[in-house]
Amino acid sequence: MRPLPVGEHGLLIELDGAEEVEALHAELLRRAAAGALPWAGGGPSERRGEIVPAARTVFLDGLADPRGLIAELATWDIPPLTIAGRPTVEIPVRYDGPDLADVAALWGSTPDEVVRRHSGTAFHVAFCGFAPGFGYLTGLPEPLHVPRRDTPRTKVPVGSVGLAGPYTGVYPRSSPGGWQLIGTTDAVLWDPRREPAALLAPGTRVRFVPVETTL
Repeated sequence: MRPLPVGEHGLLIELDGAEEVEALHAELLRRAAAGALPWAGGGPSERRGEIVPAARTVFLDGLADPRGLIAELATWDIPPLTIAGRPTVEIPVRYDGPDLADVAALWGSTPDEVVRRHSGTAFHVAFCGFAPGFGYLTGLPEPLHVPRRDTPRTKVPVGSVGLAGPYTGVYPRSSPGGWQLIGTTDAVLWDPRREPAALLAPGTRVRFVPVETTL
């Protein structure tokens, strides 16, 4: 764990891997809910700051004393993340992506097997980013991790379901992208009129449900 002060009220904590990030993020949320984080501009029971996980870091903003928290972090006993019992979001998917056959080749299998393995995997959101509503979902075993496309697309349609590295995810809006596209969904990942606007948040369990399977 390598905590680095950022400005007057920020703290960037670098960690060894995704599991450490998820565990620390959960612990920070727990302590924030208990009023145990020293946010600037409010009492100990008020959550005034932000806690933002990423692939290898957790960023806190709005701390009253970042350097004081660095000293505390060294004494914390942080348990592994437990997601059992959390609600599961089901996302219906048409496995009709243009890269489905390429992913099957990378996996050494068939498109039908890609559908079966992807829809049969229990994913959860490791962190969010890239675009509002976009969640980086982990759960695939390492042999099924795939590289990004050699040539990114200039426009990926909204609702595209893709794979890249250890992650799968859904494009919440049309944008350029280099993920391997295996399907599409009508699920709305981001709706500013909804509370919360994002369908997915860190720690959310996700299961993809084939709506037009090729099995």
